[in-house]
Amino acid sequence: MNGVVYYAPGDIRVEEVAMPECGADEILVKVDACAVCGTDLKSMLVGNPRIKAPKVMGHEFTGLIESVGADVTGFEEGERVVMATSVSCGECFYCKKGHNNLCAELAPMGFTYEGGMADYTVIPARAIRNGHVIKVPSHVKAEHAALAEPLSCAVNSCENCNIQTGDTVVVIGAGPMGILNACAARELGAGKIIMAEINPARLSQCGPFADLLVNPAEQDLEQIVKNETNGVGADVVIVAAPAAPPQEQALSMVRKQGTVCLFASLPVGKSMLNIDSRIIHYGEIKLVGSSDSTPAHVRKAVEMIAGGTLRADLLASHILPFSGIFDAYELMKSGESLRVVLVPE
Repeated sequence: MNGVVYYAPGDIRVEEVAMPECGADEILVKVDACAVCGTDLKSMLVGNPRIKAPKVMGHEFTGLIESVGADVTGFEEGERVVMATSVSCGECFYCKKGHNNLCAELAPMGFTYEGGMADYTVIPARAIRNGHVIKVPSHVKAEHAALAEPLSCAVNSCENCNIQTGDTVVVIGAGPMGILNACAARELGAGKIIMAEINPARLSQCGPFADLLVNPAEQDLEQIVKNETNGVGADVVIVAAPAAPPQEQALSMVRKQGTVCLFASLPVGKSMLNIDSRIIHYGEIKLVGSSDSTPAHVRKAVEMIAGGTLRADLLASHILPFSGIFDAYELMKSGESLRVVLVPE
């Protein structure tokens, strides 16, 4: 079968790979869509030591069940599924607390297990056992279902922020994940969403997903937020920009007892922040992080996509064949795309 295989930084190949075999405690899935995420791009540009190369890439995939192992129950051939693709161990402290995304022994698809950028992939027993396989309603298009995994990460961050009906939410960074955070916030009841982005091309794509667009390179974001909230500040500020200055500045935009979420990770060696702790102390501000997602978050993401109000048709901005992976990278680097989805040829 065809697959996109990671060998090393700068060495990604579209090539013929062996058809996987389905064990008695596994599920074989015929993949019909796999989105390309920022991690996939970073792996191509600078590598990823977590990938056990050579490895079929891709973790934002969906497909129809081709066969079900003899020891697996609860699934049938022909059902559409997605995954919480950072597979947890189910036994560590965090798993037992229900925080599978923080598992001490995560084994991601496309890193530890063969991923979804291939005609077929096998879902491992550990994933099935720990509830990582989520069914998708049959009316959901494949290219939309592939958005469930990245959307689930935004669901996690928005739930960490405890977004309430009517809240004003500021999202800094209008890349695909920033926009998905805006979508999740809206689905959870946010009343006003302000998107901030210094790249005009990216900002121009945000109209359908926000109430107000701001370019902080040309406008005073802090003052605009204050004006939009009668001087109080936003209920929630989510920083989806992988840079220190917006993470440091977010505290000045949130109201007392509001929440700042550091969604984007900073590079190793450049992750220290200089923040005013007095703002946190006297404002009783909650500063939270957000990483990955649990099966529960993926189920919620599937519900959002299946509900029809989330604009999945706009989010899946480009559909390319597996062999178009390098075109996908160029679209991502230029900022022209939201989510590029690869499909079998």
